[in-house]
Amino acid sequence: MSASVLYDAPGPKAVVRNRIYAVVGSLALLALVVVAVVRLSAKGDLDYAMWDIFNYAGIRQNIAEAVLATLKAFGLAAVGSLVLGVVLVVGRLSDHKPVRWVATAFIELFRSIPLLITIYAVWIGFLADYSMWALALGLSIYNGCVQAEVLRAGVNAVPRGQREAAYALGMSKTQVMVSVLMPQAVRAMLPTIISQLVVTLKDTSLGFIILYPELLQTARLIASNTQVNGQYPYVSTIVVIGTIYVAMCLLLSALATWIEKRGRRAKTGIAVSAAAPISGDGPGPAPASDGADGPDVAPAATN
Repeated sequence: MSASVLYDAPGPKAVVRNRIYAVVGSLALLALVVVAVVRLSAKGDLDYAMWDIFNYAGIRQNIAEAVLATLKAFGLAAVGSLVLGVVLVVGRLSDHKPVRWVATAFIELFRSIPLLITIYAVWIGFLADYSMWALALGLSIYNGCVQAEVLRAGVNAVPRGQREAAYALGMSKTQVMVSVLMPQAVRAMLPTIISQLVVTLKDTSLGFIILYPELLQTARLIASNTQVNGQYPYVSTIVVIGTIYVAMCLLLSALATWIEKRGRRAKTGIAVSAAAPISGDGPGPAPASDGADGPDVAPAATN
């Protein structure tokens, strides 16, 4: 039996107790699911008619347009947050105090303000007629500040010797940051960067507050304007739209995993050139003799 470095391996009694807890917890969770299904079924939320509305061409078209609008806002916000994150991390690591203070103040300010307030303020103050750009800009500001801190952690994690070696070679600070520090920081922090992009994708749902027709806003309109048997299909709409969100986040996570694995398999370092063939005209070991130019040497006798 191998013991973990964090805790001792459980004994026979602890193993039995943990199994009992697992069984009891699973049964309690299953009971909650059953109670929820029974109550929803009693209210008619699980009737076939509640789910049949998604076979209508109009509703499918609305959902497809909402997915496209969500991906547009996410694409703009993802690019904007990464670009802003790089700019802010360079400013925060600058040797010039005014630049460093401005970047630090910007990061701390917008990390402290709730994202919903930032989006609403950008929409009301600057882009009242362009809800998509207001949503993308608000997401870029907040997530750019988060990405800047992620990249700063990655830069600080690079061994100091690499930076000193680069300066010893005569490289400027910009060259050191672009060629040595930033590539290693991005590679080391790639899982965290992608995780924050997943958060950015989910935060596009805040666009409903500025009436941007993304998935959540479309789901609210579908559920509140479509009546089935005297009821509104909130449950079925939430399940369908939630499944779409989960699918998009899983695809983005799978893309991140693929990029990370591909980066690990990539060949790095300096390739070693093949050795030049040794010529008989130059220095080096002499070629083996065939016995024609000299006496043969008899092998030593063995007993």
